[in-house]
Amino acid sequence: MSDPQRPRASLRTAVVWDVLAEALDRRAEATGKDGLDVLDTGGGSGNFAVPVARLGHRVTVVDPSPNALFALERRIAEAGVADRVRGVQGDIHDLFDVVGRGGFDAVLCHGVLEYVDDPAEGVRHAVEALRPGGVLSLLAAGLGGAVLARALAGHFNQALRALTDPAGSWGEGDAVPRRFTAEQLTEAVRAAGVEIGAVHGVRVFADLVPGVLVDTEPGAIDALNRLEAAAAELPAFHSVATQLHVLGEKRG
Repeated sequence: MSDPQRPRASLRTAVVWDVLAEALDRRAEATGKDGLDVLDTGGGSGNFAVPVARLGHRVTVVDPSPNALFALERRIAEAGVADRVRGVQGDIHDLFDVVGRGGFDAVLCHGVLEYVDDPAEGVRHAVEALRPGGVLSLLAAGLGGAVLARALAGHFNQALRALTDPAGSWGEGDAVPRRFTAEQLTEAVRAAGVEIGAVHGVRVFADLVPGVLVDTEPGAIDALNRLEAAAAELPAFHSVATQLHVLGEKRG
């Protein structure tokens, strides 16, 4: 299933959106519900919340930024889904100050673990928010993709630093304070009580292809999306992906 409103930025989200939409369909069928209760922690201005709501689900977005939540309000109003999306201020560590435990059929934890002091605790909180059998969608920055990108840009010292740094940071100018390997993410997810269904490498090629090529070559975006989808589940490409996506279900 595809988001009918995908922009050019779909190169960055297509793989995640497609597998997430399918997982939500399976969960809805399994529960017999017309609409699921979905939590989007760190959901910002609604990049995923809006298309999820368009599928008929109820979405709670938790984000620490008032500006992001204000942008979310405008976006859901423009999209006509204001009755199915609500935003609350908070973060993954104080999650249960603003939402209840065990109240959601699906939890999206996208771009959150990179910025928290205790990623394992963040994963546990995301899982604790799920009902048994609920879907966890976890997206985080991949270590290998950053090392490769730094090296290809000629920043070899930064590439080496990212490779050897415990947090995967390449230096003071790095906007992403923490990165992960697929093994680190899957270990944290399993320890939190989730049965892993799939691991995907996201943006394996998209961040390496010159933008001018994608913008000017006829059919390039569709072809690159197909290539990304074909490579996403192959473990050989997880180690060079810019982001890693883990999809699973909370054990009963």
